[in-house]
Amino acid sequence: MSETRRKLTTIFCADVQDYTRLMGADEEGTLASLKRCREAMGRLIESHGGRVVNTWGDGLIADFPSVVEAVRAAVDTQNELAGFNARRPADGRMLFRIGINLGDVIVEGDDIYGDGVNIAARLQTSAAAGGIVISSTVYDQVRNKVAVGFEFLGPLMVKNVDEGVPSYAVKIGDTRDETPPAERSGSARPQPAPVMAAAKAETTPAPGGRRLYGVLGVIAGALIGINLLSWQGVFWARFPVLALAVVAALAWNRDQTRFNRKITLLAILALGLAGINLFTWTGQFWAIWPILGIAAVMGLRWSMRR
Repeated sequence: MSETRRKLTTIFCADVQDYTRLMGADEEGTLASLKRCREAMGRLIESHGGRVVNTWGDGLIADFPSVVEAVRAAVDTQNELAGFNARRPADGRMLFRIGINLGDVIVEGDDIYGDGVNIAARLQTSAAAGGIVISSTVYDQVRNKVAVGFEFLGPLMVKNVDEGVPSYAVKIGDTRDETPPAERSGSARPQPAPVMAAAKAETTPAPGGRRLYGVLGVIAGALIGINLLSWQGVFWARFPVLALAVVAALAWNRDQTRFNRKITLLAILALGLAGINLFTWTGQFWAIWPILGIAAVMGLRWSMRR
């Protein structure tokens, strides 16, 4: 039977955003990309003195004796994976979310357990695709030692932890180099620019998307113009314009990676129903019932998200 003991360590958790969708679209290609990304991540973890504890599905957990090196490994990982994803189509990018926590854990053999691990996993699920979220215990150790910025996210609620865990998003490439001169010696590290470029690519519509929005905007403007020029007291263009707005929102949702696409799709449908209700107003807000149903589904999906 393996010996059980405790230790203070830095826990590094990572998984893939929208992994189920990627597998549904291309199982073999997704598995090949996952293997390549994991190999890169494992190499960077080891180069920073860390150890891969376990992998499962699309997830990975590692621990580090140094808090600073854990954050540097996460930054280097996101930089390298950003370069990999920059060569892939928007809907085929493998974007990892990383959470890091410093805590006391139970050690059994090669595995680690406890609230310290649970907190790291919760931080990971709250990270943006391609992002890093750290606990306040990590922030206190690295805020003046790593060349990144930080954004306070407030307390995160974690199962079996009574009080919320204060957390910070790591803003890679968003601030000047705050690393003390003594910390800058040694080989040059990858610069954060690739991550920022990837983040910009994720939030900026692709040329095809911009063209679609432009076409839809021109059609909507033409319909409104025809309606006004042939005015007979009825604004009939409101319905096709609403339909065009829904199409534009669905096109945006197809390409965006900032939010859960299925939850955003439900929100778009709810807004569309509210628009139809308002445009056909007869004194009754009937859309409240389907919207409540959609809100219930959204709540369930949110509470059950990985």
